[in-house]
Amino acid sequence: MEEKDYSKYFNGPSLNQAKKRGKMDVHFIKDAFNIPYEIATLGKNKKYYIQTYGCQANERDTETLAGILEIMQYTATSVFEEADIIIFNTCAIRENAELKFFGKLGSAKKMKRTNPELIVGVCGCMAQEEAVVSKILASYPYVDLVFGTHNIHRLPMLLKDAIFSKEMVIEVWSKEGDVIENIPSTRANKYKAWVNIMYGCDKFCTYCIVPYTRGKERSRLKEDIINEVQELIEDGYQEVTLLGQNVNSYGKDLKNGESFASLLEAVAKTSIPRIRFMTSHPWDFSDTMIDIIAKYENIMPFIHLPVQSGNNEILKLMGRRYTIQEYKKLFDTIKVKLPNCAISTDIIVGFPNEDSDQFLETIDIVEYCQYDNAYTFIYSPRIGTPAAKMEDNVPLEEKQLRLYKLNQKVNMYALQKNQAYIGNVVKVLVEGASKRNHNILTGYTESQKLVNFEGDFSAIGTIVKVKITEAGTWALKGEMIYE
Repeated sequence: MEEKDYSKYFNGPSLNQAKKRGKMDVHFIKDAFNIPYEIATLGKNKKYYIQTYGCQANERDTETLAGILEIMQYTATSVFEEADIIIFNTCAIRENAELKFFGKLGSAKKMKRTNPELIVGVCGCMAQEEAVVSKILASYPYVDLVFGTHNIHRLPMLLKDAIFSKEMVIEVWSKEGDVIENIPSTRANKYKAWVNIMYGCDKFCTYCIVPYTRGKERSRLKEDIINEVQELIEDGYQEVTLLGQNVNSYGKDLKNGESFASLLEAVAKTSIPRIRFMTSHPWDFSDTMIDIIAKYENIMPFIHLPVQSGNNEILKLMGRRYTIQEYKKLFDTIKVKLPNCAISTDIIVGFPNEDSDQFLETIDIVEYCQYDNAYTFIYSPRIGTPAAKMEDNVPLEEKQLRLYKLNQKVNMYALQKNQAYIGNVVKVLVEGASKRNHNILTGYTESQKLVNFEGDFSAIGTIVKVKITEAGTWALKGEMIYE
C-alpha cells in the first residue's frame, strides 16, 4: 500500500524551538476564540469523550476542551465506545502515563473500523514532542487530529479541517502563544475550581520535559484572574486552586510589581471561602508569601513543596537550584509561621548516579520533615531533557527497592499525621457521596485531608464541621456535627 503524504498537513513540534526563550512580549487577547457559523452546530446529536492524563494543568485544559465542544453542541459521554469524537489529553512527565496513552489509543483502532466517521484527536504535552508525533504518523494513521498545549483555542478550526479534509491534521506550536482570555470551559466540579494564573516554566530541571511542552512562563493579568474568581463566587463555588507550573514565579514576566504574594492577597480579599495553590518551587518561595498565607484565614494551611532528593549532589544534577540545607530552612520557617500547615512533597529515586548513601539522605529528609503526604517516583528518562543524556546507571531492581523503602517511611509518617486528628473537629467542604460507599459523604479538610463521614446529604456543596473518629494512611473517618 502506498504511504500517504502528510507533509502538507504537518505543522509539528520542534524541540530546538521549544528550548528557546525569546524576549518578545506576550499579548493578552480576549477575542482569539471564535467558532465559524458553518460549524457552530457540528456536534448536534453527537457525543464526545475526553481521556485525561497527568497533572492539574491538564485537568484544567480538559475543562476548556469540554467547554469548546459543548458550545459546538456536542454532549459528554463517560462511555468510550459511544463517542463520536475522542480526545486524548496527554502527559509527558512519566513513562507510565505514555504507555497507558498508547495502549488506549490502540483500542480506538477497532472503533474507527466500525465507525469511520469517528474523530480521534491527541493533544496535551506528549503532542509537543517530536518523537511522539513521529510515532503517531508511523503507527497510528487512524488518528485524525494532533494539537498541542498552546493552541487549544483553535480546536473548532482544526476539527473542521480534520472532518472535511479526511486527512490527518497536525498543528503544534513549538513556541508558546499569547494569553487567550475568552475561551469557554465546562467545570468538572460544582464547588471547587481550578484557576490558571500562569502558563509555562523557566526552571529547566534536568529531568523535566515541561519547560519544552508548556513553553516560557507567561502570567495572566491580575484583573483577569480576580474577575474569574468573582464569577466563580457568584456561581456558588467554595474553593479555588490557583494553578501554575511554579506559582512562585507569578508576575516576574509582567514587570509591573506584581508577585504571587500580592496576587494571593488580592484573591483572599475576594472573600471566597477557600484558596489553595499548586505548585511551589522551593527556590523562590518567599517569606512574604508565608506571611500572606498566615494573615488570611481563607488561604488554606496546605503547601505542596517538592524536594525531589535529600542529597545536594543529586539536587545539583537535577538542576534544582537549592541545597538541602536551604530546603530545611524554608521548611522550618513555614512550620514556625504556619504551625498547623500540612506539607506534601515529590521525590524521585534512582536518578542517574544516585548511590545508596545518597538515597539514605533522601530517607533522612523524609524523617526530618515527616511529610503529610508524598508523591514518589522511579526516575525514567524523558527524551530531549539533559538528564536523558546521562547514563541511567541505577538498575531497575535497585530503583524498585529504594521506592519500596521510601514508601514505607512516607506511609508511616502519613498515618501518624492522620492519627493526630482523631478526636478533633475539622471543617470539611462536602463534595458528595463517597465513590466506595454511596451512603457516606466525602470531602477535604482545610489541610487537604480526605474525610469520609456520616452526615446530611443536603450539606453537599457547603463547609461543615466533622469530628474525626478513625484514621488511615490515606483518609480519615468521622461524624458530621449538627449545629
